[in-house]
Parts: sequence; C-alpha cells; structure tokens
Amino acid sequence: MANYQPQELADHLKDGLLSFPATAFNADLSLDADAYSDHIAWQSSFDVAGLFAAGGTGEGFSLTPPEAKQVVGLAVSNSRAEVPVLASAGGATAHAVQNAIDAEEAGAEGLLALPPYLTECSQDGLFEHVSAICKATKIGVIVYNRANAIYSPETVERLADTHENFIGFKDALGNIEQLTKVYARTGDRLFYLGGLPTAEVYALPLLQLGMSTYSSAMFNFAPEFALDFYDAVRKQDRAAVTEKLNSFVLPYSKIRERVAGYGVSIVKGGLKVIGRDCGPVRPPLQNLTEADLQDLEQVMSAAGIRLDRTASAVA
Repeated sequence: MANYQPQELADHLKDGLLSFPATAFNADLSLDADAYSDHIAWQSSFDVAGLFAAGGTGEGFSLTPPEAKQVVGLAVSNSRAEVPVLASAGGATAHAVQNAIDAEEAGAEGLLALPPYLTECSQDGLFEHVSAICKATKIGVIVYNRANAIYSPETVERLADTHENFIGFKDALGNIEQLTKVYARTGDRLFYLGGLPTAEVYALPLLQLGMSTYSSAMFNFAPEFALDFYDAVRKQDRAAVTEKLNSFVLPYSKIRERVAGYGVSIVKGGLKVIGRDCGPVRPPLQNLTEADLQDLEQVMSAAGIRLDRTASAVA
C-alpha cells in the first residue's frame, strides 16, 4: 500500500488513467476469489493511477456488504503497492456508511460515494448523505454525479469546505454549464474525473472543463489501448484521438448500446475474448449473446487489440 493521505491521493489520481476492475464470478454466480485476484494483479501491472474495486463495472450493486469488503480486500492484497485501491459506498446512508467503514478496514485508500438508493434527493439531503460517509472514514471521498444524486455547485463547494477528506467529483452527465460552475467554485481544491458511459468518447472535450482523467472500463481487457488513448487525450492530439475513436471506441460503443446493462457485460465479454474469463454477470444484467461476442471479437481484432492473453500468460 502506498498509504496516500486524502489530498495526496487526489494529486496522484488526477494525472493518470483510472479503471474499475470487473469482479469475477463462478458459473453459479458465487465470487471467484482466485480469478479476481489474478485479474487485479494483471491490471495493476500496467501504469494505471488507481483501481476502483466493487464499483459499477465491478458489479458492486450486486454484492452483499461482506462480499464487497472481501472484494476490496482482495484488490488491496493483489495490486501493486504503488497502485491505490478505492472502494464504493452505496445504497441507503447507513449501508453506505458501513461500506465506508469496511473499505477502510480492508485497506482501501479512497471511496466513491454512489447515488442513494431509489428515492429523490434534495441538496440538503445529499449534503447530509455524503457528510455521513465522510465522517465515517479518514480516507478520501469522491462523489458520483449521476441518477438521483445531481450535486449543485453550491453543494459541492459546501462539502469541500466542510470535509477535508472530500477530494473529488466524478460526472456521468456531461452538463457543460454544471461542470463549469462546479469547477469555478472549487477549482483545484478537488480533482475531477469523467464517468460517462464509454468515457473515451467524451474525454477530449471534458478535458477543457477541468476533467484531467476518467474511468476506463475497456482498460479491463485492452489496457495498452486504453493507456495510449489517455496519453493522446492528455497531449490533446485530436488526430490520434479521432483515429482511435473510429478504429475501436465507436464500434465498441455500438455493441455496448444494443442492450441495457451491456456496459458491464461487454467488459466481461472482452475478457472472455482475450482468454482471461472472469465469468458471467449477475442478474439483473445479462451476458452478451454469442452473436454480440463474435462481433466484439471482430472489432477488437480489427483494432489490433491483443487477443492472446490467456491466464497463463500474465506478464
């Protein structure tokens, strides 16, 4: 473990690619600890800035609290020491607080606060929800701006002023006016990361709004491509970004959009294609059909993504 303090963690994460490792399941949908450990070790062998365990791509929403703690612990114990592991806190406030406590005990160095479960939220309610999470742990907390948790610029500023361990703002909306106002109010006090589905599609324009990084789902199965894409974004190399969008990201996104929930399923499909199978997805998600899997393999092959990464070939 690198043992980052909250602000040190923010400084580290803002200048590197982030990813959410898929959680490995057996055929009976139980947790496959060995396959997950191997996946984390492989993922952290690359130059990734941080790994979010038990997050969205990791099907954190389908994990019980004990499973989530186990997944985070496995990620911490199997990742390279220089790569910080972050966890998630979701559901009802009491549930999210327990997630935060468990994550810190498991060795996570940061936390992503997911939207509260089901109900609509006022700004005061969101403030109290995130405040409860921040108070429950000493590790850095990032909010996820999406669904029923849309944070006003004033609420983001209030959280930043109130909690020293509130360090980041992740966005899944792409509302230019909101993002501009958030950055104008909090500036370098926070770091900002993109979280729109298939984040690569939006990465270059969002860079101009202060979002220096994003979470890459495709890093799970195409780490070199994902890192090269991030490098082109940070260099603002529009030609390289456009070439990579056309060669893989946009065709990949078209498959992803065929079925609701495929954002996770397609990642596990990609892992299956490269010979590093992490098993099925849990309901309510559904696995890629054989036709979709074949289309994905063709798209990956055409883009030059390596397809020979069997479990025995870990570098």
